[in-house]
Amino acid sequence: MMSTNKNPKSKGKEGVITKVSGPLVVAENMEGASIYEVVKVGAEGLSGEVIEMREGVASIQVYEETTGIGPGESVERTGSQLSVVLGPGLLGAIYDGIQRPLDSIHEKAGDFITRGIEVPALSKEKKWLFKPIAKKGDTVTGGDVLGEVKETSAISHKIMVPPSVEDAELTHIEKGEYSIEEPVARIKTEEGEENITMLQVWPIRSPRPIKEKLLPQEPLITGQRVVDAFFPVAKGGTASVPGPFGSGKTVVQHQLAKWSDADVIVFIGCGERGNEMTEVLQEFPELEDPRTGKPLMERTVLIANTSNMPVAAREASIYTGITIAEYFRDMGYKVALMADSTSRWAEALREMSARLEEMPGEEGYPAYLGSKIAAFYERAGYVSCKGKKKREGSLTVIGAVSPPGGDLSEPVTQNSLRTSKVFWSLEDDLANARHFPAISWLNSYSLYTKDLSEFFEKELGKEFKKNRDQAMKILSKEAELEEIVRLVGFEALSGKDKLTMETAKILREDFLMQDAFDEIDTFCPLKKQAKMLKAIIDFYRKGERMLDGNEDVEKVLNLEEKKKIAELKFASK
Repeated sequence: MMSTNKNPKSKGKEGVITKVSGPLVVAENMEGASIYEVVKVGAEGLSGEVIEMREGVASIQVYEETTGIGPGESVERTGSQLSVVLGPGLLGAIYDGIQRPLDSIHEKAGDFITRGIEVPALSKEKKWLFKPIAKKGDTVTGGDVLGEVKETSAISHKIMVPPSVEDAELTHIEKGEYSIEEPVARIKTEEGEENITMLQVWPIRSPRPIKEKLLPQEPLITGQRVVDAFFPVAKGGTASVPGPFGSGKTVVQHQLAKWSDADVIVFIGCGERGNEMTEVLQEFPELEDPRTGKPLMERTVLIANTSNMPVAAREASIYTGITIAEYFRDMGYKVALMADSTSRWAEALREMSARLEEMPGEEGYPAYLGSKIAAFYERAGYVSCKGKKKREGSLTVIGAVSPPGGDLSEPVTQNSLRTSKVFWSLEDDLANARHFPAISWLNSYSLYTKDLSEFFEKELGKEFKKNRDQAMKILSKEAELEEIVRLVGFEALSGKDKLTMETAKILREDFLMQDAFDEIDTFCPLKKQAKMLKAIIDFYRKGERMLDGNEDVEKVLNLEEKKKIAELKFASK
């Protein structure tokens, strides 16, 4: 992984290890080192990062296994922050938590990641056809698009002026085939002339700059009816998916990554089991993007930092993923980031905090847990990108949370809910009943519903909101009636209450429940969702009218419309 040198004079200076405690290494003689500076630890040059400085003594979190490292060994400073390499070649790549390409590591070292191994994040040899958009003589500023590279058949990679540049003259630009380190253009600033390559390097803990954040305008269409119809997330929004073990968090994340209408997907497997990430690696290359008809991996970046990898790298993997996502957002793309799971990231923070002997907060988590989670989610947004020409992009962040024992009152869940605006509550009772997605319609919520009402009204008409509100009332009423049914039985209910219970059952089984393995039902277009919801509510209203006309309740409950609703679920349109 490459990084930008912030203090080149300090490069090569060495400290001495005095203590090793798991992923934490303490070294002295580190005067002048800065927080978040990258260092090389021990004879093998293990990658680490300074996380605390006290009078020349540095606490370093090491992103590799520290077995065999001991006091007296050296620590070499690099003078740079932990950064990611950004440029053509990101899409379709599979990285570890600090942006080392796993396929290249496999070719070089075999099935296991060798300690201290360094592999370029992007190929330095591959040539890319660069097509200019800007012209010689143009005045350019940070974020302006100089040209494009056809990275995949689905995505054109925009080559941008580095964000730090202000009002420079473009003195040279030429079409041709270049590697990522070869100059594609040259600019003239007050400091002199500077070459522009297709490569950018950005520190992962610093959000990439934007012009301004904008109000969300449209939903992220996921094809999951319970999400799109009842609890939508806006493009540029934030969502939390908490749930106990086995409730389907990872499957929900996979479905959103497969079918959401984002231009680019960044999927972070942070501390979860290796077999879950294996499923992604096996499925995604074979899946077809429903919008482009091309392989799904052509618009996907995978960060694989599973539970058997060093714990400290989990903390970096979240920032690695979101920085890559911000880069594509800056091109004007709609990006969706799935983090599975933020709980494992928080546990890595807790472990490093304990080894640093910091004062623990609630349940042993560091006192700054809330601010760390907030800072992560706040990097999402629908934004006006830097540059002279108007360009808008969005970054949607969806984080899975794994509360121990399904306890939603624990700190990670509560801090996630304070920051994110959508709460999809997964329940193991629904999962055990084979109800997928196992999202509770009674406990979940979305704070974007009002912001997106104009979009839904334009796309689906005013009736959609009325039908959705009526459906939620029916489901809420069912929850109230279930207690009565348990006490006195279904037959004791009035005709209208029986109709409510039957309609709620139709909503649950034919609308909210989807079959992720069915070719048609795995993804439901928005207009079909509205059509299905209308059919169910029309059945309910027709039943009400019949009951008002003293029609027999059994006849009402067995209307022909019920069969048509069930068939509609698997209809192709």
